[in-house]
Amino acid sequence: MAGTSGFFSNGPVPWMDNDTEMNNLYRDLELGTVLTLFYSKKSQRPERRTFQVKLETRTIIWTRGTDKIEGEIDIREIKEIRPGQKSRDFERYVEDSAARLDQAHCFVILYGTEFRLKSLSLAGMHRHVRTSNKTAVLICHITSQRPSDVSHTHTHTHTHTRTRTLNLCSVTDVFIDRPEQRISLDDFKSFLLESQKEMWATDSSKVQEFMFAYLKDPLREVEQPYFHQDELLTYLFSKENTVWDSSLDQVCPDNMNNPLSHYWISSSHNTYLTGDQFASESSLEAYARCLRMGCRCIELDCWDGPDGMPAIYHGHTLTTKIKFCDVLTTIKEHAFVTSDYPIILSIEDHCSIVQQRNMATYFKKVFGDMLLTKAVDIAADGLPSPNQLKRKILIKVRSLLHKTFGLFVPNDFSDFTLKKLYDPNKCEHRRCQITNISLCFQILQVSNGMDQHVTEKWFHGKLGAGRDGRQIAERLLSEYCLETGAPDGSFLVRESETFVGDYTLSFWRSGRVQHCRIHSRQEAGSPKFYLTDNLVFDTLFALINHYQQVALRCNEFEMKLTEPVPQTNAHESKEWYHANLSRSHAENMLMRVPRDGAFLVRKRAEPNSFAISFRAEGKIKHCRVQQEGQTVVLGTSEFDSLVDLISYYEKHPLYRKMKLRYPINEDTLEKIGTEPDYGSLYEGRNPGFYVEANQMPTFKCTVRAMYEYKAQRDDELSFTKNAIISNVDKQEGGWWKGDCGGKKQQWFPANYVEEISPSAAEPDRTLHVGEGFRLALVSINSVKIQTVQLYLKLCVCPCAQLEEGKMMERRKKIALELSDLVIYCRPIGTDRACFRDMSSFPETKAEKYVNVIKGKKFLQYNRLQLSRIYPKGQRLDSSNYDPLPMWLCGSQLVALNFQTADKPMQMNQALFMLNGRSGYVLQPPIMRDDTFDPFDRHTLRGLEQVTLVIEVLGARHLPKHGRGIVCPLIEIEVCGAEYDSAKQKTDSEADNGLNPTWPRKPFQFTVGNSAFAFLRFVVYEIDMFNDQNFLAQATFPIHSLKTGYRSVPLKNSYNEDLELASLLVHMDIVRGRVSCCPLVASGRPQGVPGGTDGPHGPGKQKVKVWCVGFSRLCSEFCSRRRFQTSSCLCLYLRMLRRTNRV
Repeated sequence: MAGTSGFFSNGPVPWMDNDTEMNNLYRDLELGTVLTLFYSKKSQRPERRTFQVKLETRTIIWTRGTDKIEGEIDIREIKEIRPGQKSRDFERYVEDSAARLDQAHCFVILYGTEFRLKSLSLAGMHRHVRTSNKTAVLICHITSQRPSDVSHTHTHTHTHTRTRTLNLCSVTDVFIDRPEQRISLDDFKSFLLESQKEMWATDSSKVQEFMFAYLKDPLREVEQPYFHQDELLTYLFSKENTVWDSSLDQVCPDNMNNPLSHYWISSSHNTYLTGDQFASESSLEAYARCLRMGCRCIELDCWDGPDGMPAIYHGHTLTTKIKFCDVLTTIKEHAFVTSDYPIILSIEDHCSIVQQRNMATYFKKVFGDMLLTKAVDIAADGLPSPNQLKRKILIKVRSLLHKTFGLFVPNDFSDFTLKKLYDPNKCEHRRCQITNISLCFQILQVSNGMDQHVTEKWFHGKLGAGRDGRQIAERLLSEYCLETGAPDGSFLVRESETFVGDYTLSFWRSGRVQHCRIHSRQEAGSPKFYLTDNLVFDTLFALINHYQQVALRCNEFEMKLTEPVPQTNAHESKEWYHANLSRSHAENMLMRVPRDGAFLVRKRAEPNSFAISFRAEGKIKHCRVQQEGQTVVLGTSEFDSLVDLISYYEKHPLYRKMKLRYPINEDTLEKIGTEPDYGSLYEGRNPGFYVEANQMPTFKCTVRAMYEYKAQRDDELSFTKNAIISNVDKQEGGWWKGDCGGKKQQWFPANYVEEISPSAAEPDRTLHVGEGFRLALVSINSVKIQTVQLYLKLCVCPCAQLEEGKMMERRKKIALELSDLVIYCRPIGTDRACFRDMSSFPETKAEKYVNVIKGKKFLQYNRLQLSRIYPKGQRLDSSNYDPLPMWLCGSQLVALNFQTADKPMQMNQALFMLNGRSGYVLQPPIMRDDTFDPFDRHTLRGLEQVTLVIEVLGARHLPKHGRGIVCPLIEIEVCGAEYDSAKQKTDSEADNGLNPTWPRKPFQFTVGNSAFAFLRFVVYEIDMFNDQNFLAQATFPIHSLKTGYRSVPLKNSYNEDLELASLLVHMDIVRGRVSCCPLVASGRPQGVPGGTDGPHGPGKQKVKVWCVGFSRLCSEFCSRRRFQTSSCLCLYLRMLRRTNRV
């Protein structure tokens, strides 16, 4: 029963281990079992049907009565049998309280030959539960067996011939009588050794065992096995004689110890979709299907959803939505059914921080120990191997890099040596301090400037709270330029109201305001900004700075940006500001909000004067605010603007312990307003009374030393040039006090320093062990750093780290909890070269790297870290790009639309047939050779040139469209590097899709890079308009092919097997250079037959006689009736046997 474990998610059923019980079940299923069938239409009630398994045809049928067949399933098409009510058919059913179903009574059969599978939802009533469970297991057992296993073991003897015909379908069975001659064991052994190059056939006992297993005829096991000639021809067309090397069906554990960056990894794009990118259905079954197909990198497109949890769908389209939590549950169930090797979840995150936190929580809750939350080896200098990450799930999502924090925070606090702090792939400046017993160090960081525009005068944010921003910008510019006489080019920048993530540049020219859109786009997880496509900037600040120095060129003018328009009236767009509101009206509004911290700001009748009206300690109070030029003053505290003042007192107490918390306006009153509280007025004092606000604490400045100074007295500071002195208290007399080098409030000369902002001092601040945190310490007491392993411990103040993290969250809009789950797949730009980072490219950008000029450098980049390539957004039909150049340049995660049946997906399926369909294929060693250039065949060191010589002999049971007759032709193509790709075709065979044959014609292909090349057979039909229509295909990596007379099992466009359909070809693989195309295949010398033994010896001479004889027979029979040409191989084998006896 080992074969059933792959169909059931929970493995095989333990009670099904008795052959007698299995035989009884086969008999019962043939007679029929009553089960309840659930329909996909909600209006259609579940009904009982009789289900039977037809072993002769390997089908399941169900009937309403005794005669009428209502439905039928080919057992070979079954992909999964799922226990429980896990289908939408059950979900649509409104349960009847009188007949409730138990999960244990239900199962779902998923079947089909396309990406989107069909489902059959079944249930047994309480008395039938054992039967229904065993029915599911038995179906799995039948599906996992070869055709001959069922037909001979579980059918009657008189049906043997019919079953063999249906399952193996010899082309000649219908047309030729069975001759008396037989192919003996010795004949078959010689054929396997000489023509097929099967080395295992040197052992006669293994050949005998193979023949018995293939025939499975008890009547022929009493003597030495033999084949009739038509049976041998049937064998040649069968899967037992496939051109595919079946040894590659197993995973090679020794090949799974390289870093992840050395593998091609099966990857899906928009995994949740079942069709196009615009209006198709998002489905949980799409995730299950991809995972069971061996996909190891799947995508989750997350958007804010209801109940605090994201929804997954293709944003801004008509695609349906599915629940994030349901997707994770589905992933967990199917993640490691096909492969035990790691899965990468590529998260496209469009969610708010709150829902990101919920995502992180649910990742941990659902996946548990399967989720990778810390590095496998913190001291490693490369990615871990698939073996190290077995049954692990990795998260790939935008993250807050650890370098953005002030301190070095490793993912794992394990001990490691000091020398491992060195990373040859990046430069990190560390400020160190050595004491007698320890080394303290801190990574110094420089701001990347991504948010530098926020503090600039010209940046006005979202004017008008996203409403009427254009009109407000025009008014601000007009008033400023007309009042101050500002020149052309005066400007401001605001957030776009129409295009989310974009900005608008508004500027003054020739007495009027003009606007220009600043575009933004994501490249490798980082935003880029531009006015024109040919000039792109990393930050908004860099863009504005550029056009302040270089003229902005348009068709009508050229102009530099000159003077920024300040945010003097930014408060007018705030919800707490009221331009026309009297004190009494303000009090009436606040009386209706009985909450301390409720406030509003109003314009007073006096010029340049405002008032803050607020509730504190249950009473309504007021504070005066004066505007003096560009400064706003409250008491003794000064602010740059009224917005800054309110922002400050939202974080700090304004009056006693009261902070501004609830901005009040008419909209707010409608939501939270109550009956007026008249007792909140003034405590009987003068109604005109204004209270004094809390004074701001005096902040001491920070300075940088312009010169070195050595202390002359004990109460003075000593410092070097560029040293930072903090907490400076400016005293009179040219001497100030400050903190530096562990000394507190010591004197130093004021003319030796220059004042700087606290933020500018942050990277170079003097290190010391203080009360807030301890820096990283490495013990060096009585040991030598060069020889002894040193240990690192990091103790960070939780409060300080949490505050820093919250600030980074708001700036980057990424939740810390989600960011912490990213270990090895941090999306980052290509300018970095850290193995933990990876880059993502749309196909259009990847094409700029995958070419003759940059291909070698891109390959070198991919040796260290991962890269992911995905289809461009314009592919609304979910079509795919050509993955071959991406694979050839080492890109590991080449994401394709699995739901689309096209050539790129067929190539993808061919590649990942290797290594046991594990989803991981080790790239060939030559791709790790520094001299290798994927676009230069002269750099193929150590690889032999391979010449393929292929003859298409015949085909059988080709599929057809409609009821017409097929006129097939075969296209043979080699796909790989540009210098290896080639394509050839046979002639079309008129009106024969059952058993067509083709005249002998060798097709030769020369392949330089055989380590990365595919051989592809495509069957086309020629219609009445002489157009080619696709019928079937088969694609294989070249290094997986076998030589000799081989069957090529054909597949449909979804790469699913076409039962009975196959080609018969002769395959010759010659390694090394050949001067010309041989007339015959491997082991067959060229030329005409002679009467004497040639240089190859007597054995080779026999092969020559056989093959030339076969060639003549083919030519002769091709001129006769078409159906008779199939027998030429039988006649050839007869000649082979006779010649072998010479």
